[in-house]
Amino acid sequence: MKETVLYTLAAIALYFLSDWLLNRMEVAAGKRFEKRSLIFFAILLTLALTSFALIRQYTGLS
Repeated sequence: MKETVLYTLAAIALYFLSDWLLNRMEVAAGKRFEKRSLIFFAILLTLALTSFALIRQYTGLS
């Protein structure tokens, strides 16, 4: 149960962080990206794999 809550909260936070990062990248580029959803997915996947591995390592879960 604790594990599910922890990963769910991390996933929610990563979703919003990914959206914010993508928006910042677009502002820096001065335009909206054509493959926006693909870039969002790549950011989210990278953050998720990294953070979930860190959660597993530091909490001993899974």
